[in-house]
Amino acid sequence: MKAKILLLEDDLTLNETIVDFLEENNFEVTPVYDGEEASELIYEQLFDLFLLDVNVPSLNGFELLKQKRKDGVTTPAIYITSLNSIDSLEDGYNSGCDDYVRKPFLLKELLFRIETILKRGFFHETNSQISINESIKYDTNSNKLFVETKEVALSSKEALLLKLFLQHKNETLTHETIQAALWRYDETPSESSLRTYVKNLRKHIGKEKIVSIKKLGYRLTD
Repeated sequence: MKAKILLLEDDLTLNETIVDFLEENNFEVTPVYDGEEASELIYEQLFDLFLLDVNVPSLNGFELLKQKRKDGVTTPAIYITSLNSIDSLEDGYNSGCDDYVRKPFLLKELLFRIETILKRGFFHETNSQISINESIKYDTNSNKLFVETKEVALSSKEALLLKLFLQHKNETLTHETIQAALWRYDETPSESSLRTYVKNLRKHIGKEKIVSIKKLGYRLTD
């Protein structure tokens, strides 16, 4: 499955150059040219990484990411910007970015930074145990679910689905996105099986935690 990248860059030539290069390296890239458009797409779609220029029309990259971090979006982000002062660097990291690439940069350097970040499993989590509620925790090191400190038996696909939900809390996961993550290329996705996995997870973590979005997908909520 190709990693999906949102590219916010208002320089048309640079935008096109980055898109072409990343697509050649097996990424799926959605280009946008202003902050408001990027904000709407982040709300509507699921991405694996944000590439954000800072000085863009309508909503700058710093404010955009601050806003999304406040909304609970943990998708990793790299700033690509000509700003080079130490204050700008500090502002970038304080707004919730994972890396900072100064213009001009080599495309291969950008690729290396993207691949390095995407090797991680969870982002902006300082503890190996993620609390789903006071008594239910997910351990990111062992990929196991614990209820009242007791391990809960999950099937392999249920465990994959829970991990996907936790990596994208408060984001709508479409049926297509979930299917691509759970089923290998040589397997046939099953809507009925997916409903069963969701039903079983709800038994463990609470029915209200996984919201069904009619005709679209599911969302894990706080």
